[in-house]
Amino acid sequence: MKIGHPADKPLPAPAVGTPAAPADTGKAAPGQATAAANVDASATVALSSTASTLLTAGAANEFDADKVARVGAAIADGSFKVNPEAIADKLIANAQELLSKVRG
Repeated sequence: MKIGHPADKPLPAPAVGTPAAPADTGKAAPGQATAAANVDASATVALSSTASTLLTAGAANEFDADKVARVGAAIADGSFKVNPEAIADKLIANAQELLSKVRG
């Protein structure tokens, strides 16, 4: 039993919404189109208002390398303590903030 796709049969097209495999340049079997030939040049992408809000909200935050190093060191030496109440409070606050921006 042979596993895979024989060279004389075309590969199935990827499902909608999944990334296509990279095209082999010049290695398509006779009568078989490469993946690049199947791309629609007029395809466009539009983001929803929710996606736009999420992208702009993430850009405003600053990265604190010192804090990351401190937390990493605390995890490594076993002194880091998880505060579930603080995590729950922040999750709720973030959800409320996102909902207010979307409704807003």
